[in-house]
Amino acid sequence: MMVHFEGNGRRIALVVGGGLPAREGIELARHATSDLDRLDTIGIAATRLNATILQQLLLDIGCDVAPEIPTTTQEAASLLDKYHIVLMGGTVPGHTTDAVAIALARDSSASHVVIATNVSHVYSKDPRDDPDAEAFTNMSFAQLVEITGVERAEPGVSAVIDPIAVGLAQSMAMRIAVLDGRELSRLEAAIEGKEFEGTIIS
Repeated sequence: MMVHFEGNGRRIALVVGGGLPAREGIELARHATSDLDRLDTIGIAATRLNATILQQLLLDIGCDVAPEIPTTTQEAASLLDKYHIVLMGGTVPGHTTDAVAIALARDSSASHVVIATNVSHVYSKDPRDDPDAEAFTNMSFAQLVEITGVERAEPGVSAVIDPIAVGLAQSMAMRIAVLDGRELSRLEAAIEGKEFEGTIIS
C-alpha cells in the first residue's frame, strides 16, 4: 500500500503507537515509580522502537523513507519536504501518539488525520463491556468530548482516541477518520478521502 501511495506522489507521515511493548513496559515500571512522566517516557521509547522497525521494513522494499526517526512534529514536517514517507513515535510525556498525529497534521498542513486502531468505529461505550454500545459513522467533536473527556489519561491506558488529542483536534477543527487499521482496504479508502467503514469526526 505504501508503494502505491508513493508512486502516486503522495507524502505520508505515520505516527506509530507503542502497543503491547509499551503497555508491558509501563506495567513493569509501575513497581518502581508512580510518576506519570517517567511512565510515559517508557511508552515513548516503545513507540520509537516500533517506528524504527516499520521504517526498516519500508526501506527494505525500496520506499522513499526518511532515514531518521524525528522526535518533534516540526522536525517530521520538515522531513516531509524531502521524503515521501516519514515515521515517528511519541514526543513528550503527557501526549500519546494520537496527540502527536494531530500536532503533526497541523505542522505539515495536512487535510485530515486517519487514526488506524483495532476497533471499527468510535462507540458510545466500550463494546467489549456493553453490547448496546452505539457505533458512530459521523459525529461532532462535542459528542466525542462527552465520551473521552479532555484530561490526560493514565500511561498505558488504551482508548479509541486519547483525550488530549481530542482537545487539540477540536481546537484546530481538524477532520479525523477512525477505523480498523487491520482492514487495509478501509485504511486506503480513508487516506484517499473516499467512503470507508468507520467514523468521521468533524
